[in-house]
Amino acid sequence: MQLTNRQIFQNHLATPSKSSLPIEIVKAKGIFIYSDSGKEYIDLVSGVSVSNVGHLHPKVVKAIKDQLGKYMHLMVYGKYIQSPQVQLTYKLVINLPEKLNSVYFVNSGSEAVEGALKLAKRITGRSGIISFNNAYHGSTHGALSVLGNEEMKNSYRPLLPDISFFDFNDNKVIDCITSSTACIIMEPIQTEAGIILPDLEWLQMVRKRCDKTETMLIFDEVQLGFGRSGKLFAFENFDVIPDILCLAKAMGSGMPIGAFISSSENMDKLTHNPTLGHITTFGGHPVSCAAALAGFEVITDNELHTKSNGLGKLFVDLLCNQPLIKEIRQIGLMIGVEIIAPYKISDLISIFLRNGLIVDQFLFNDTSFRIAPPLTITETEIRLIVSKIDLSLKELANR
Repeated sequence: MQLTNRQIFQNHLATPSKSSLPIEIVKAKGIFIYSDSGKEYIDLVSGVSVSNVGHLHPKVVKAIKDQLGKYMHLMVYGKYIQSPQVQLTYKLVINLPEKLNSVYFVNSGSEAVEGALKLAKRITGRSGIISFNNAYHGSTHGALSVLGNEEMKNSYRPLLPDISFFDFNDNKVIDCITSSTACIIMEPIQTEAGIILPDLEWLQMVRKRCDKTETMLIFDEVQLGFGRSGKLFAFENFDVIPDILCLAKAMGSGMPIGAFISSSENMDKLTHNPTLGHITTFGGHPVSCAAALAGFEVITDNELHTKSNGLGKLFVDLLCNQPLIKEIRQIGLMIGVEIIAPYKISDLISIFLRNGLIVDQFLFNDTSFRIAPPLTITETEIRLIVSKIDLSLKELANR
């Protein structure tokens, strides 16, 4: 007997969580996802901030097909000049501050964080690392070590030593950045905590203290980069430039790719003592780079980054008077919607799904849900979505 996709999925595919009724997807286009039953869903998660230009954007698809006709994997380690890598690198550095002028490609956000932590230690010769409670940086051992949630990492100890954790926006961290600190790693906007914005004065004090102690400031923009925050890169909202920038997710417009970026002087330290100081087989895969370049051009050519803040504010304006909503935290098209007690987000997520909305909750905030649709979304689509959110909240209230 031939097994169905569902049977294979449930019996043989390893996944990080269990779902009693997973949806089998057969097609995705724009902001929409379609199941094998023909039901249409609106994607308000974007693959966790991956599909910023929507699903199957024609320019991205064309770039992938064109590159497939030329070559796929060749060799990394600096042996060959590959046009997709080179052109993507140039597109990145001309849109970044001068000190962020050297790009190291990897395959994911966790890998970008791993590379950034290694680079900070190599630059400074120090071991101390500072991170923040409720921060998410990935699931590999180094990235997990700086993740700010004990429940998610306690089963995997021992992890990296010499790491200190503080509350986001807490002034106590300032004096703890010392000549023993290799780096301080943070999301400029805490995402999995429920969209927590930094206090501008605090963030600038962190930057100044890092300068004084020659500590590397690492910004993890894996979820926030490529227009999600209303700027191309989230740090542009706060007039604070990191020493090392981590990117992934939306970078590939649906293809796997990541990067950590710093100065050429800093990156050069990975080439000696030892040589091959950081290596990855598939980092900067030419097909992924071609897709990333095309997606980046879609964002910049159509100014999706500048439009996202107005679209995000439209969500806020249309939802702000809903009686079950306690608070809305928004920057660009990254929105955290907190509901009042005693209503449960898990119940609301199930109602959303029945009403054709794919919505996600946060890892470290169980009273809020996220709205993070593709940046290509229209005002008409937003109004349709809000009507479905209103309907779902009324259903929750009448339970």
